[in-house]
Amino acid sequence: MISLNDVSVSYTANKAVLEQVSFSLEQGEIGCLLGPSGCGKTTLLRAIAGFHQPRGGEIIISGQCVGSAKHNTPATERQIGMVFQDYALFPHMSVADNIGFGLAAMNKLDKRARIKECLALVELAAFADKFPHQLSGGQQQRVALARAIAPQPAIILLDEPFSSLDVELREQLAMTVRQLLKQVNITAIVVTHDQQEAFAMADKIAVLEGGKLQQWGSAYDLYHRPATAFVAKFIGESVFLPAAKRDDASLHTVIGDFDASKAHFSDTADLKNQEYFSLLVRPDDIEHHDASPFKARIIKRVFRGSHILYTLELIESNTHYPQRLLCLTPSHHDHQVGENFGIRLQLDHMIVFPFTDLDR
Repeated sequence: MISLNDVSVSYTANKAVLEQVSFSLEQGEIGCLLGPSGCGKTTLLRAIAGFHQPRGGEIIISGQCVGSAKHNTPATERQIGMVFQDYALFPHMSVADNIGFGLAAMNKLDKRARIKECLALVELAAFADKFPHQLSGGQQQRVALARAIAPQPAIILLDEPFSSLDVELREQLAMTVRQLLKQVNITAIVVTHDQQEAFAMADKIAVLEGGKLQQWGSAYDLYHRPATAFVAKFIGESVFLPAAKRDDASLHTVIGDFDASKAHFSDTADLKNQEYFSLLVRPDDIEHHDASPFKARIIKRVFRGSHILYTLELIESNTHYPQRLLCLTPSHHDHQVGENFGIRLQLDHMIVFPFTDLDR
């Protein structure tokens, strides 16, 4: 349904905002642009919408090139629906009139039927005659989505659609919107800086940093198979544990040796030609194990209801700087700051990068 092939965007001749971004989505798939502020997410969304012309590469929608250095199809001709950050509802129009705003080409009978269909889809049939100020934030968001869906576009673009809502409502509404989009089988691209929103909504996620695509994949792949150290640090919580090559088959760390044949080495990590590495360790990779010979001191704890996230400092780690780890345990393992307990590393997904001092 949509393909980006080496898309680059510049505001000035000397500075690229986006560099050679490529990914694709099939009909009905939901993609997400995720990354820190200033990484290029919104610029990329605006290029897809037709508001910025690429300096290089191609944007292809439904088999047609709509954006390149030589050609830029106007936004109004791209069959794209938009849901803006502030919803952009018309305050003087009813819910029904807002939804029908983009249906001017329809006759009255068909327009009325389509509005009714969209109201039912977002479960707001009883609010057809209400005005935006009479609705909750979540209801306004569903009206904005219904208005975008009403003209039956090829693609829906959503720019930070939940940023103005309460934290508790965001994930719930993200799942609701996902179900609606899947129900009508529309391809969608969402911009967000919130990982939980991205995980709740998207089939595929593009992690952007510094105008470059770091990785394109499922939430599971980003968490368990990060392609770069940036993705490993940005997605979820983690630390990097220094590791040294003991031989061509094993890696040595301060909490044990590990079989290198079971590890996934990043594209820049080479076991044959490099001596030192960084082992990605997630909080759920560290187990509380009293019988372990490796002891750690609690220097911070965060209670999360069913679990506690401990920040640990290894005791007698024999390194030049204190080695810290994160440990997520069931909350019945209740310990206080300053206490010690045994730990062991249980890695189902061992990811290895070249040595980095990101945690120093």
